[in-house]
Amino acid sequence: MTQTLYEQLAAVTVLVADTGDINSIETFKPRDATTNPSLITAAAKMPEYQALVDEALADSRREVGDDHKAIVGRAIDRLAVEFGKRILNIIEGRVSTEVDARLSFDTEATIAKARELIGYYAAEDIGPERVLIKIAATWEGIRAAEKLELEGIHCNLTLLFGLHQAVACAEAKVTLVSPFVGRILDWYKKDTGRDSYPAAEDPGVMSVTEIYNYYKRFGHQTEVMGASFRNLGEITELAGCDLLTIAPKFLTQLREQTGELPRKLEPEGHKSMSIDKISVDKETFDSMHVADRMANDKLAEGIAGFSKALEDLESLLAARLTQLGAA
Repeated sequence: MTQTLYEQLAAVTVLVADTGDINSIETFKPRDATTNPSLITAAAKMPEYQALVDEALADSRREVGDDHKAIVGRAIDRLAVEFGKRILNIIEGRVSTEVDARLSFDTEATIAKARELIGYYAAEDIGPERVLIKIAATWEGIRAAEKLELEGIHCNLTLLFGLHQAVACAEAKVTLVSPFVGRILDWYKKDTGRDSYPAAEDPGVMSVTEIYNYYKRFGHQTEVMGASFRNLGEITELAGCDLLTIAPKFLTQLREQTGELPRKLEPEGHKSMSIDKISVDKETFDSMHVADRMANDKLAEGIAGFSKALEDLESLLAARLTQLGAA
């Protein structure tokens, strides 16, 4: 029987659902799932989750009193953990829950928020082995992740665009990195004026391939999870990557299509390559980051975007809190 692209990809790569929608996760039943404020905001706007939002606000009010800002902040954490808990009831693996992107340049505040989130999960009888704390791959974020990993809190370093970020993460022994394939493509299309790239020449695909081969060449245990896809070709070109986190629309396309899907990334593939080892301290990280215009631009843009998404969620919850108060 001819296999679907989904079946063939799942045989060589762990597939992760990039969504906060419980219904989509139930449909695909991936091993892992990732969420962020944008995805939670989208889910919170769905009528089927309105009661969950109202419950989070009511519980938060009981905990923190009548300070609306404090209620909303606590409710965001409650929603993140509640969505995470519901997702973990469906999948066998891990869920990624994001630290406030506005803390991306504050190591100690990031550590404190990560511990807080893990504490909320623990209160729901969910252990740290089932949660990945998402942190932006700034130098400060990487240092926070390094400390958290030593405590047994596993981290997913996101907004990763350059090899210097990836190497620093591996040297910090973080659990997983999420290079953003599609956002890299976006930058190069804008910078060069090109409308498209063949999948094998896609700059985002090439970046993930470089990171994957570097990790395998030097024995780093950090997993590589390609993320943020713009087209199906980017996904199929990374068949064999440790993990890929994929939006439901692409998971659907993979299920609907058949044909040969060759493995592109192999654990031993680096053996035919000449790869230089680099060591990344803060000075090296900063200089490489400044030299990499794409990584510099996209990290700053990504942090701003994630922060705006959180502010949108805060506004949504604040408006609903006002409605509930008037009811």
